[in-house]
Amino acid sequence: MMDWDKLRIFHAVADAGSLTHAGESLHLSQSAVSRQIRALEESLGSTLFHRHARGLILTEQGELLFDATSAMARRLDTAVARIRDSVEEVFGELRVTTTTGFGSLWLAKRLPILYQRYPELKIDLMLEEQVLDLPMREADVAIRMKEPSQADLIRLRLMNIKMRLYATQPYLDAHGMPATPEDLSTHRLICQNTSSAQVAAGARLVRELMTYNIPSTLTVNNYFGVLQAVLNGLGIGVLPDYVTEDHPHLVRVLDEIESHDVPVFLAYPEELRASRRIAAFREFITEQIMEKRQRDKDTPSM
Repeated sequence: MMDWDKLRIFHAVADAGSLTHAGESLHLSQSAVSRQIRALEESLGSTLFHRHARGLILTEQGELLFDATSAMARRLDTAVARIRDSVEEVFGELRVTTTTGFGSLWLAKRLPILYQRYPELKIDLMLEEQVLDLPMREADVAIRMKEPSQADLIRLRLMNIKMRLYATQPYLDAHGMPATPEDLSTHRLICQNTSSAQVAAGARLVRELMTYNIPSTLTVNNYFGVLQAVLNGLGIGVLPDYVTEDHPHLVRVLDEIESHDVPVFLAYPEELRASRRIAAFREFITEQIMEKRQRDKDTPSM
């Protein structure tokens, strides 16, 4: 039988790469940690770490054991979350990942509603274009601009968005409203660089716009930056259509130009199906989407 306490200490050392740092996190002396690691190595008949001046490096056998203890730690985290979620109250940490643009321009502004309902909820909002691994518990729930391909995920399609052209009225008063796509050659285009991480439909639209021989551009690596540049009158920006909900004064330019539909999905691991925190977040998001659809329906087209 494996000694669970030794495995816990091994995992802490492998994660920290240092006996000293692991000891601090475990509230044990360095010598006590070292003795436990030696005892574990002796019981396995294998060396788990290479020692050198800069710290500890896992051996091949150590990597195998660390993979196992990491999986154990994730399962324990899930079990603890499910136990905590078995009570009536919604509380604790919820790790949410989404893109920088959607998270900063749409989601963050609506979170006060969720916090008002569940004041003890702790949300860790991770805004990045990289798709985090939900089954490996890098996050609890994701909102992504394409259907997740990972297995063992519950997925819910929230809505479709499009990338369109927008500018401020003062900018258009000063530089004129383009009447045709060719007129963009007299304006500055603000967009994401086609080589930056973004939805494919947005990158395709930018490549198409660049064929109109636009001499001046400003590229930003996320839509939050694009929006700020547009609001400050630097030019005409390629932005997701949801930004108009909170910035209704933006003027759409060249109505015939838009991207293909971009699907927005909510996803979370199957093992968190019964989580009350996940359920609370899912209900909050779907309510906000339904309200947005109703506002869009009630708003007359210009």
